[in-house]
Amino acid sequence: MKPIKPYDLKIEEKMIRYYHTLSEKQRRRYAALEAEKLGYGGISYIARLLGCRRETVNKGLIELESLDLINEQRIRNKGAGRKKSIETIDGINEAFLRVIDRHIAGSPMNESIRWTHLI
Repeated sequence: MKPIKPYDLKIEEKMIRYYHTLSEKQRRRYAALEAEKLGYGGISYIARLLGCRRETVNKGLIELESLDLINEQRIRNKGAGRKKSIETIDGINEAFLRVIDRHIAGSPMNESIRWTHLI
């Protein structure tokens, strides 16, 4: 196979700048589209140029082929991402209440009205 002809340096710089303005999903698909245009060796070249992994480009290629995935509006899978501390740390709610307990005040006329005063 003949080696791919790299893009002009100015075009590469514009591609990199544009790539960094995109969401995660859009980056995958843009990288895949550019790699597909280049043909053989395109995945490696684009991965090096844009600073992403070959697996990312491959995932973008799969997404571009599937109508179900291309129409998906979510960027990440449902439930993905970091869990909230209140879900992962046992007893955090009670510990928080113990910390602010000395700083709680309330209305002498209505027990349901409370506030905190922390400096």
